[in-house]
Amino acid sequence: MRRDILSPAEEGRPHRCPPWFYCTFDNPLRRLIHKPAVIFEELLHPGDTAVDLGCGRGYFSLAMADIVGPAGKVVAVDVLASILLKVRARARRRKLEDRIRLHLAGPAGLDIPEKADFVLAFWMLHEVPDRRRLLADARARLKAGGFLLAAEPKLHVKEADFERTIVLAGEAGLTLLDRPRIALSRAALFGPGSPA
Repeated sequence: MRRDILSPAEEGRPHRCPPWFYCTFDNPLRRLIHKPAVIFEELLHPGDTAVDLGCGRGYFSLAMADIVGPAGKVVAVDVLASILLKVRARARRRKLEDRIRLHLAGPAGLDIPEKADFVLAFWMLHEVPDRRRLLADARARLKAGGFLLAAEPKLHVKEADFERTIVLAGEAGLTLLDRPRIALSRAALFGPGSPA
């Protein structure tokens, strides 16, 4: 199982959330704070292909599947097969399984064949040992005119470390477009920039 791209942080102390803690990210309070329809309003549309990096139990994957509709697709990416099975079960219950493709990240990079209109890296980049490599992999998956939204938890990730992520994104070929306001988060919106 892949541990080198989506695993403990490259700098400082690792901040890896244990799998048992993932359920706390999908609760009624979060649905009041992080409303996917609001966060993705201008970024994701019916028929789009989206990638959810570090999808956890699928909080955003399921919401994105609703937004992209039957003609769209969501690739839910994680390093834990057990977590992806939870996403599958939740997608089945909501009759969204045909819109969500599960992808277990491996040691050779993301290795996702789809080109994406939208890539989400929500509260997970701080766990990545080689953020630049992951961001370059994600940039390579973006269609022209696509977006990558990166958000990190304010209580967990210092401003200086988030600024470092923005620098690494630029080195990976991404162009900073905006700094959207997302509750409890430091966020940046990127475009694919010039072809690498």
